[in-house]
Amino acid sequence: MVSIKGGGRRRLMLGALSTVAIALLPAATASAASGAEKPAKPTIVLEHGAFADASSWNAVIEVLRADGYPVVAAANPLRGPANDAAALRSVLDHVSGPKILVGHSYGGTVITVAGANDPEVKALVYVAAFLPAPGETALELTNKYPGSTLPGTLDPAPFTLPDGTSGTDLYIKQGKFHHQFAADVPADTAALMAATQRPIAQSALEEKTEVAAWKDKPSWAVITTQDLNIPVEVQRYMAKRAHAHSIEVRASHSVAVSQPKTVAGVIEKAAHAAR
Repeated sequence: MVSIKGGGRRRLMLGALSTVAIALLPAATASAASGAEKPAKPTIVLEHGAFADASSWNAVIEVLRADGYPVVAAANPLRGPANDAAALRSVLDHVSGPKILVGHSYGGTVITVAGANDPEVKALVYVAAFLPAPGETALELTNKYPGSTLPGTLDPAPFTLPDGTSGTDLYIKQGKFHHQFAADVPADTAALMAATQRPIAQSALEEKTEVAAWKDKPSWAVITTQDLNIPVEVQRYMAKRAHAHSIEVRASHSVAVSQPKTVAGVIEKAAHAAR
């Protein structure tokens, strides 16, 4: 019979514990590595367009957040592509990590400019939106093909700035907003949207775009076939030119309000592909 006493017993116990620790180490290391390898989801940055505000994304935000995506809905000044892109860049600079830019309507012009030369912007998603090339304006693209009935619904409002310069803000007449902008949205919701719409400076629609992020970044497009603001043929033309991954949806210009799950699904596809 062998008796183990004092230091011998302690050495044996320590040796056994070391063996157990070494045996567990690969599993623990693998578990940690697995957690480290799981990439964080990119932040979705949403840019609204003319005649809307950031709340137009509310239902889309609910879907994205439920699926684990961090989301920021920026306020668009609606003063012009260069000015508005600078405002959006200040938001992007405040958000760390990879980002997916999403623009609705004129917001598409803004993300086209703001996303250029930013390595953290991994993809662009255009929702019933403009995808302008350098030198183009929103107004000329709208008129490239027939179909927009927007001009007959506009309510211009002149304004004067503190420096004495003047301009014109454009609203959609509240009585015409539902049919023109959001025909597939419930009437009471459309009435709220009409009351809270933000005007766009007429000059913003006439200002040329300087750069186009879609030229070197992957893009997706939700094309709205019942759109009375940006004709469907215009949307198809721009999406095809940008080699965007496109889906066509039977929806009004306010597709993010009427079909938020569809819009969120396209955004998530872009986010997954860009990881």
